[in-house]
Amino acid sequence: MKDYAFGIDVGGTTVKMGLFSTDGVLLESWEIPTRKEDAGCNIMPDIAESIEKKLEEKGITKDDIKGIGVDVPGPILQDSIVNKCANLGWGVVDVTKEMTALTGVENIKVVNDANAAALGEMWKGGGEGHKDVVMITLGTGVGGGVIIDGKIVAGHFGAGGEIGHMLVNRFEERICGCGKSGHLEQYASATGIVRKAEDILALSDRPSTLRDLPEITARDVFDHAKQGDVIALEIVDFAGQMLGGACSIISAVVDPEIFVLGGGVSKAGEILLASVRKYFRSAAFHASEDARFAIAKLGNDAGMYGAVKMVIE
Repeated sequence: MKDYAFGIDVGGTTVKMGLFSTDGVLLESWEIPTRKEDAGCNIMPDIAESIEKKLEEKGITKDDIKGIGVDVPGPILQDSIVNKCANLGWGVVDVTKEMTALTGVENIKVVNDANAAALGEMWKGGGEGHKDVVMITLGTGVGGGVIIDGKIVAGHFGAGGEIGHMLVNRFEERICGCGKSGHLEQYASATGIVRKAEDILALSDRPSTLRDLPEITARDVFDHAKQGDVIALEIVDFAGQMLGGACSIISAVVDPEIFVLGGGVSKAGEILLASVRKYFRSAAFHASEDARFAIAKLGNDAGMYGAVKMVIE
């Protein structure tokens, strides 16, 4: 009886690893360092060794393992091949083939990390109970994943769900991290929110408690907005306008039941959701305007959950 599965979230600093039951319960999680030197040649052997140790520790045989799901910060082809990942030092790598050789486990699926997080949130997180889910991760940048009928929409080139690089302002002159300009990431990320605050404060001498801070963070903006600071409220409103408008465009293409907001910025909670909902409803096609919005629940474990979901389907 195959009662267990492993979820592996490969990051640039650490590899998060989880032992799951096949009904989606995370039984134990741990981390190992990501050894990126020598073109990342040690990463998969280290993962295989850690899995082997955990099996021995728990008295679990490989016959008990349903599979291993691996999420990676890069484009994935055929649920198997990483098509270059600079963060890990990898070129084109067939992870499924190599991990099968290292572990003896044949059911191995590989998935982009943002798509894995979206799938995990659909399964056991903020989107639980829904099959058509768009997750938007608001951190230093803006990422995302699209789930339709319970399945990841990765796209032909593996770039499906790159929500942060939607064009939302064609008049923007500043350059996005991707080299182009006017993308959602420039306005709805933590970086973009801070930049907007700095711009507004520099262009006027209107009073704001934000001026008392030696350095402004996105969290500061939301905290001061909750306390009624007018400029902070304007910044939150602007971020909600850009994000809500982007969601209305997404809804016209994939028509999700629910948008799940994750990442550090999402910890602002209802003040962010309220602003996004307002602008979404004002812009969305009438048939889609009742889509729900929720905050992600799984945090940094979402990718592991999604990776496991891939192998137990």
